[in-house]
Amino acid sequence: MSAEDRDKWNQRYTEDSYRKSNPVTLLSDWLPEIPVGRALDVACGAGRNSIFMAGAGFQVDAIDISPEGLKESRKKADEQGLVLNLIEHDLDKPYPFDTDYDLIVVLWYVDLELITQLCSCLAPGGYLLCEEHLRCEQEVIGPDNPDFRVAPGALREAVSALDLMLYEESVEAIPEGGQVASARAVARRA
Repeated sequence: MSAEDRDKWNQRYTEDSYRKSNPVTLLSDWLPEIPVGRALDVACGAGRNSIFMAGAGFQVDAIDISPEGLKESRKKADEQGLVLNLIEHDLDKPYPFDTDYDLIVVLWYVDLELITQLCSCLAPGGYLLCEEHLRCEQEVIGPDNPDFRVAPGALREAVSALDLMLYEESVEAIPEGGQVASARAVARRA
């Protein structure tokens, strides 16, 4: 990312134009299956998924480039009496991630090399949950730039060091209107 990316996301959070409060469905569906422990939320934004994990008892490290997003995360956590370890960092630069996470979530942030690296940051038995915009030929919502989408099969390859519990690629209608193309993976370290 760059200062331009940081400014773009700061503006979205400051203008209140990116206010989703519910967790991503993949996370809400799978979290009850995962033993409570340490969690990492990559590109956490305004913290909706971090808050959900902390509310379920996880000790959460939440990392993002946007200080405004992290400020919103802190505010929401404080309002609910939850604790988050917030980390401001540009994920295009190396970061010394811990290697004992019980859960890592990467939701709608495309960096396949980073996702592959994060597979080794899981504790034995730890889970990686990932959902990305998928490249496709159909008219779908989401980023127009193919750099912000994964090619078919690419996410599966990125998590191939782990035991795959779920892998899906689909185009689905969404309640807000339109369609979304996504790739989803739930994988576990043996």
